[in-house]
Amino acid sequence: MEFYKLNLDSRLQQGIADKGYTEMTAVQEQTLSFSLQGRDVAVQSQTGTGKTAAFLITMMERLSRKNSPDHKYALIIVPTRELAVQIEKEARQLSRNMGCAVGSFYGGVGYTKQLESLRKGLDIVVGTPGRLLDFSQKGYLRLKDVETLVIDEADRLFDMGFLPDITKLIQSMPSQKHRQSMLFSATLNRFSRTVAYKHMNDPVFVELTPDQMTVDTISQELYHVKSHIKLNLMLGILKAETPQNALIFTNTRHVAFRLAQKLKANGYRCQHLTGELPQNQRLKVIDEFKRGKISLLVATDVAARGLHIDNLDMVFNYDVPQDCENYVHRIGRTARAGKKGKAVTLASEGTASHLEAIEAFIGMSIPVQPENFDLIANDRSYLESHRKRTSEFNRSRNERRPHSRGRKTYRSSHSQSQTYAR
Repeated sequence: MEFYKLNLDSRLQQGIADKGYTEMTAVQEQTLSFSLQGRDVAVQSQTGTGKTAAFLITMMERLSRKNSPDHKYALIIVPTRELAVQIEKEARQLSRNMGCAVGSFYGGVGYTKQLESLRKGLDIVVGTPGRLLDFSQKGYLRLKDVETLVIDEADRLFDMGFLPDITKLIQSMPSQKHRQSMLFSATLNRFSRTVAYKHMNDPVFVELTPDQMTVDTISQELYHVKSHIKLNLMLGILKAETPQNALIFTNTRHVAFRLAQKLKANGYRCQHLTGELPQNQRLKVIDEFKRGKISLLVATDVAARGLHIDNLDMVFNYDVPQDCENYVHRIGRTARAGKKGKAVTLASEGTASHLEAIEAFIGMSIPVQPENFDLIANDRSYLESHRKRTSEFNRSRNERRPHSRGRKTYRSSHSQSQTYAR
C-alpha cells in the first residue's frame, strides 16, 4: 500500500514525500492500520523495516488534529543516545512542514542545552530512561502531560536493565486509557509482553512470521574459516566487493580495537566504536562514518545499538554473535528502507557453534560459500609487525654486542678468539 492513500494531514504527507517514502513496508502497513485509529500496538519488528516512521507518523498525525495548543506531548523511550539522536533527526525531517518542536535527552552531556530545549516547550521528546527519570524527578519533565508513549527496541532496554526505570516513568504518566502507547521490539519476549499487558490499553499484537525476521533485500553469506586467516579472508572479500562502506561486528571491545588497527595498517580509513569510548568521541566517529570520512567501522553490539546508517553497503560478522537476536540486529544495519545490501559472516572454531540457534531463529540456513583461496589476501599489518619486530631485535642485538672500536682480537694457543684493550 502507498502512503498517499492514507488519510493524513497534507503537511505530514509532504514530509513523507520529501523523505522519499512511497510504498509502505509490511510493518508500517500493519502498524498504521491500527495506530492511526488510536489503538495501542505491540509490534515485533527488527531494525531496517521502517518502524521508526510508523510511530512518528502516528504521533504526528495525532498532533496535527489538536484544535488548540496545550502542554501535551509525545514521549519516545530508547536504549541509547545514538538512537535518540537518530530519531530526533528523522522526526524533524518528517515534521518540517508542521513546525513540531523535537528534542532528545540522554546522559554523558551537560544539562544546560537540554534544559533550555525543555523550557521552550516540545511536541516530541526522545530520550534514554536514566536522563528522562532524572529530569522527571527534578521537576523539569512533566510526565503527566504525555499523550503518546513509544517504547522503542524494548528487548534491548530490558536486556540493559532499564525495566525498573521504565516502570517508574510509566507510573507517573496518565493511565493507559488516557494515552496511546506503542511498543516495538525485535522479539515480543516475556518482558515485552508483560509490559504490554500491564501498561497498555488492550494492545493489538503485530507479529511478523519467522521468514520475515530478516529483510529479503539482504544477501547473506557464510564462510567457514580458521581463525588465524579470518582477517586475510575478510581483506580478500573487501578487495573483491569494493564496498563504499562497511560495518564490522566483533563480540568484544578488545578484538574491535585490534582489528581496527590492523585494517588501518592495510590502508583502510577505519575507526572502532566500543562502549567505553567517551560520548563525544563516539558521536564524532559515527558522524565521520555517516559522512564518508571513514569507510570501515568496527563495532561491538553494545556500541552499535540504534546506529542507523543510510546506504550501508555491507555488514561483516567478524565474530558470530552469541545471541541469535543480535544477528538480526546486526545485518539489519544494511538494506534499509527497501535498498539492497550484503551481510557476510565469518565462522571460525571459536564461534561456529552459535550458528544452529541463529538459523533456527531466522527460519533459514545461511548460504555457505565454498572455499576460495583466491579470496585470501595478504595482511600488511602482519608484514609490518614482522619487519618492526625484526628491526627491534637486530637493534637490541647490536646494542648488546661488545664494541670492537679501539680493540684488537688475537687467537690464543688454544685457537680461541680473545679480546684485549690497547
